[in-house]
Amino acid sequence: MPASRRARGVRLWRWRRSPLKRRCDVVEAWVVLLGWVLALLGGALAGMAAAHGVERAADAQRAERQRVTAELVEDAGDQMPSRLPSDYRVWATVRWTGPDGVTHTDEARVPARSSAGSAVTVWADRSGEVVPEPLSAGEARMHMAAGGVLTALGTGGAVLAAVWLVRLGLDRQRMARWEADWERFDSPRGWKTG
Repeated sequence: MPASRRARGVRLWRWRRSPLKRRCDVVEAWVVLLGWVLALLGGALAGMAAAHGVERAADAQRAERQRVTAELVEDAGDQMPSRLPSDYRVWATVRWTGPDGVTHTDEARVPARSSAGSAVTVWADRSGEVVPEPLSAGEARMHMAAGGVLTALGTGGAVLAAVWLVRLGLDRQRMARWEADWERFDSPRGWKTG
């Protein structure tokens, strides 16, 4: 018999008829099969749901945030470290008038060394609060991919960890039954295995 055929037979022994096969062996075979199916399908579905959620959140961000031109109320700090990029930003107070005619004042990140009265661009939500710039389409795709993959791996890993714990319990049960069977077999003959 070729080695590959013997290996396949050994791997699939729980699915064949055997007088040595116990009920816990059959349960273990089904747990492993269902675990892998759930890990793959559940992970894929959870990953797609996570990616869709990130996409919806990015779309909502883009819909509710708007770019506004604000005026610096004070000079922006000039404590720019020498090793940072040229687009280094510092916190400063800005003022702008919203579409509803209300004047808003808030702290925002502006280019370093900007003088008071200069125009800067900030992002604001509908209530007039300064918020971070919404994700661009490329950033949203990257977040969707990363979130989907990590969620899929986490879900699949959790399912496989649960399968491992069930198999561990089944192994303990199997060992306890083997020990009881050996004890029953040895006792009438006066033999002791341990």
